[in-house]
Amino acid sequence: MKHFLPAFFLLLTVSVARAQDAYNVLKYGAKNDSTKLSTAAIAKAIDAASKAGGGTVYFPAGRYRTGPIRLKSNITIEIGAGAILYFSDNFDDYLPMVPSRYEGIDVTSFSPLFYAYKAENITIKGRGIIDGQGKKWWDYAEGQSRKSQDSKWQQEFKRLNANILKPDEQGGVIDRAFLRPPFIQPMFCKNVLIEGITIRNSPFWTVNPEFCENVTVTGVTINNPKSPNTDGINPESCRYVHISNCHISVGDDCITIKSGKDAAGRKMNVPAENYTITNCTMLSGHGGVVIGSEMSGGVKKITISNCIFDGTDRGIRIKTARGRGGVVEDIRVDNLVMKNIREQMIVLDMQYAKSTPEPVSERTPRFRNIHFSNITAEGNQAGLLNGLSEMPIENVTFSNCNFDAKQGFTVREARNIAFHNVQVNTTIGPSVRAESVQLLRLDGIGSATPLAGTPQLELTNVEDAFVYNAFPAAGTETYLKLKGAKTRSIVLQNNNFKYVKAPVSQDEAVTERVVGP
Repeated sequence: MKHFLPAFFLLLTVSVARAQDAYNVLKYGAKNDSTKLSTAAIAKAIDAASKAGGGTVYFPAGRYRTGPIRLKSNITIEIGAGAILYFSDNFDDYLPMVPSRYEGIDVTSFSPLFYAYKAENITIKGRGIIDGQGKKWWDYAEGQSRKSQDSKWQQEFKRLNANILKPDEQGGVIDRAFLRPPFIQPMFCKNVLIEGITIRNSPFWTVNPEFCENVTVTGVTINNPKSPNTDGINPESCRYVHISNCHISVGDDCITIKSGKDAAGRKMNVPAENYTITNCTMLSGHGGVVIGSEMSGGVKKITISNCIFDGTDRGIRIKTARGRGGVVEDIRVDNLVMKNIREQMIVLDMQYAKSTPEPVSERTPRFRNIHFSNITAEGNQAGLLNGLSEMPIENVTFSNCNFDAKQGFTVREARNIAFHNVQVNTTIGPSVRAESVQLLRLDGIGSATPLAGTPQLELTNVEDAFVYNAFPAAGTETYLKLKGAKTRSIVLQNNNFKYVKAPVSQDEAVTERVVGP
């Protein structure tokens, strides 16, 4: 006991010293009883910490009302357990407008709720809650701003953004000139950490680092109700991003990787690269993890692993359109479980916006070197790969996957596509339907639920396909159906068609003989 007491008092002394080192916002005039706006008091605490070289600005338990909070270098915002920060829904509190980015377009607009510009070593952490009170923002953006562009906020936006590079499509939200602020948006920052907090009711995108380096988002819970464009985590044009152990349920995409839109994105030309996403759960949302559609600066070297999607509209979605430009490449997706997916479980869509073919140029996007493995999924459609006639999707593989779906895979305008040991159990249509594809490998593809009158594989205008290691289940009537005058060089090898009535069928347009049994 005599040795224990000195150690105890030493620990207590250190703890008290650390508490004293923190800049408690109450000491700077903030109120934790919701009686007044604490924006100025919080800014004073941050300034005091900054003048001392950095420190922790601490919010003890209570309810705070505040306008935007601007972080400086070496500042940690710690929101204690029992503390709730309610951000003002008075639009005037987010003036003056600041440099920002909105859906991939560089603009000057309302201040984000948490904002930092060219800062280093910044942190937002704690067991408390931050609430964006987004409903007023959502209602105005979806209602009044669509009816009129005459508000003082829209007029100020137009004055400050007369010379911005607008996206290709006209009449969108940029033209309406009322851009809701992101919840957390550090711009051009290094060493950003967001940890442990609960975030809810974001006006717009929730965690949205822009042009940042070394970003970590971990242990964060994001809850936004059904609401417009309230994505969860959107790191855009960043390097070295680590997202882990997060729980996300939002009104749009759960996690989205972006790098700018159309000419504005190509002008900045800053890719999203070196991202890891792991150990996250995602519930309500349009997509679990999404790349694009704003990817004009490029997206590369991304890994997504050990995640669960339950109830999202789509699972993994990579999307773009003619006019975006940019390249999505070197993507690895592994060890996922998806349940109750309302649309596609896997989507690679280069025709997110409908358009007509055009010559290859800087406007032409590319998808290549994308690989999926060890996925168990259940929902409406297993997958859609939809390339461009002038720029097919290239080098995509699926390995060791099991899909229970109403519909199987549709693959169009693609090259060098492979399925290895993939089971696709459908209730309507083939397991894999390919059209206008070159270099297709189908290795051990099957279904445990063969359908009467339906082939398991259907190839239309496919060149150079290798079908091997198949062992279709009993009850399979036709394994492979060939269609189209351009279908040629189809090779079958090492297949066991013991239970199949007609292993291969082909329509009259197919003139070349299939090689192999």
